[in-house]
Amino acid sequence: MSLLLLTLLVPTQIRAEKFVFTTAWTAQAQFAGYYVALEKGFYKQAGLDVVIQHPSLTSSAFSRLQGDESDAAMFSMMSAMDFISQGIPLVNIFQDSMNSSNILISRWNTSPQKMKGKKVAIFNSDPNYLVLIMSKKEHMNFEWVRFTSHINLFLSGAVDATMAVSYNEYLQLLQAGFALKEDMLYRFSEHGYNIQENGVYVKRDYYRSHREACRKFAEASRKGWEWAASHVDETLKIVMRYVQTYNAPTNRVMQKLMLKEVLDLQLDRDSGRREFRVRPDMVEKACRLMLDCGMLRREVTYKELMDHGAEESH
Repeated sequence: MSLLLLTLLVPTQIRAEKFVFTTAWTAQAQFAGYYVALEKGFYKQAGLDVVIQHPSLTSSAFSRLQGDESDAAMFSMMSAMDFISQGIPLVNIFQDSMNSSNILISRWNTSPQKMKGKKVAIFNSDPNYLVLIMSKKEHMNFEWVRFTSHINLFLSGAVDATMAVSYNEYLQLLQAGFALKEDMLYRFSEHGYNIQENGVYVKRDYYRSHREACRKFAEASRKGWEWAASHVDETLKIVMRYVQTYNAPTNRVMQKLMLKEVLDLQLDRDSGRREFRVRPDMVEKACRLMLDCGMLRREVTYKELMDHGAEESH
């Protein structure tokens, strides 16, 4: 048999397409499904060579996407709509959040709704759209105190209330032994502000030229999250390897609690299922709230967020 014929008979290995994805924050259980999809080979099976990056204080997910250091990045729905209204076309390719995790927590055993004009700690890294909207619509006139991370401002009594997410700062406060009664909590999802949060976005030009890669990433990511929900203990081990690799300041107990809460937030309240989709009604609600408070320069629609109804990737 000739060498040429032998060469033709040997299967040709298809080179995986590189796909760089930046999460919304440092290594933690919030991104468990993506870690699982990478570690279990789901991305590789889809023909993708996925690289997962984490942002830093000096290099945000948005700056990496804008600078073409990443093909995809994670933003909250409201952040993405804000960017789009500013003339930065983005397309959602995968949605892992179905509910708002935002909580306003009172420091002094008082209802947050009775703290008009008080000092409130808010995240410095991402616009706090919901609490800004709530403060304006309900005439709370909060005095804002910005923080980067952790709960020290709240614990020290330097503020009267703090913004938190249910899968992170709220759990940190519980771990610190702080007694949090339900009437000290303003859960935005229970007060007409239930807006989906993090999803994966790409630039529109990238989406239109790499639709198949985006579709494969979405399918493999969904598979990763579904596996994570069915194999919680093994998933936690994978998360802890990432935490240790990137020296994230946390612990196993915290990550176990975070993973449970993140998985719970993925359940759609109407269907009770993990749907991994953008809900048109929540886009409409978010747009209305943001426009009313001057946070958008123009209307942003569901069809625009999904690239005018093009083939959805989830």
